[in-house]
Amino acid sequence: MRLLRLFVLYTALSLGANMSSAEEADFSALLTAKQGEYKKLIVHDTPKPLPDIAIFDVAGKEIRFSDFAGKSLLINLWAEWCAPCRKEMPYLSQLQADKGSDAFEVITLATIRFSQPRIDQFFEEIGVDNLVKYNDPKGKFAFKIGIAALPVSLLIDKNGNEVARFIGDAEWSSDTAYSLIDTFLQAQE
Repeated sequence: MRLLRLFVLYTALSLGANMSSAEEADFSALLTAKQGEYKKLIVHDTPKPLPDIAIFDVAGKEIRFSDFAGKSLLINLWAEWCAPCRKEMPYLSQLQADKGSDAFEVITLATIRFSQPRIDQFFEEIGVDNLVKYNDPKGKFAFKIGIAALPVSLLIDKNGNEVARFIGDAEWSSDTAYSLIDTFLQAQE
């Protein structure tokens, strides 16, 4: 019975996707790519535009996600005190090393008031040096998109829309994660 429901859901999604405009990416394949721990991935029916809220780079320069237009992102919201965040960050580092490109980037976003030296210390302690570190010092971005727990990872399409959300830590350098990311990127080609 469960298989029948999944078949009906997938068929309905496939038919609906075929009626969408050619300009819009079809992310329904993410639903079938969800396996293992990634079954918790929340794929939105309609991509959600990111709010136009400033975040900051290591030099304190204001950055907006519109600055990343044309690039697909995995945005990871984290905090220094968060044990699952500490566990997950090396996997994100490996994902960036293996899949990062002009078309895709892993973005880390500290969501609580951390000084840049504390953020740098966190990354040094866990041995991660290839991820760009951004800060949401007052948590405005996290609040605006409804983040209630950490870590959270967002899949953002090249048009700046949130396509999917994963709540909790994940092994982002696993074969299953790579397959999921490949499916996400292929949907935008």
